[in-house]
Amino acid sequence: MSLITCKNLELAYDNKTVLRDLSFEVNRGDYLCVVGENGSGKSTLIKALANLIKPVSGEIRFCCDFHKKEIGYLPQQTDIQRDFPASVWEVVISGTLGKRGLRPFFSSKDKKLARKNMEMLGISDLKKQSYQDLSGGQQQRVLLARAMCATTSLILLDEPVAGLDPVVTAEMYRIIKELNEKGITIIMISHDLSAAVKHASHILHLKHGSFFFGKTEDYLFSDFSSEFMGGGKE
Repeated sequence: MSLITCKNLELAYDNKTVLRDLSFEVNRGDYLCVVGENGSGKSTLIKALANLIKPVSGEIRFCCDFHKKEIGYLPQQTDIQRDFPASVWEVVISGTLGKRGLRPFFSSKDKKLARKNMEMLGISDLKKQSYQDLSGGQQQRVLLARAMCATTSLILLDEPVAGLDPVVTAEMYRIIKELNEKGITIIMISHDLSAAVKHASHILHLKHGSFFFGKTEDYLFSDFSSEFMGGGKE
């Protein structure tokens, strides 16, 4: 069943069109990796799916029983965000804010969910530590736990392993794959195409003026794959 439908989408960044006539569908349970050269509109697309920017034209339509506040989002980190002066607990539980409505305080259900996600990601012992004092890998786990507090349906990730060492990178990919296997739809930007084709069910390859969207096995034999992999059709 289609969770997200993008039709004839046009997106702009700094008043310059970066994507035009983009159409694709994401079904519940899909694991979509978005790849492409720098400036091809990957992060702009993720921000549009997260409802942070509006399309110039076209539409992004969500399934009728899905609320946009149910999206978990892990953006690229800036230096300012890495130095955010809050505790790990405060960052993680803030992921429940979209569900809280007009309630002035976090509920016992919110707190239980935050504790559960922290335990799953192995960061319970960091609860009282300052976020800015953590390593890059620990910070990404905290942000992923925060995203998990926001949703049980859809997580958007913008380069979640950027700057991480190989061991931590492999662990992050393992966690993301496990979340997908539990039924959470994943849409992730990645420059690591070898990992993308290993884990993803679908690939969206953005290229200036064109794009590929389809199943990973079809992508591997497409002309687009040769750009990053040296593959393509035999």
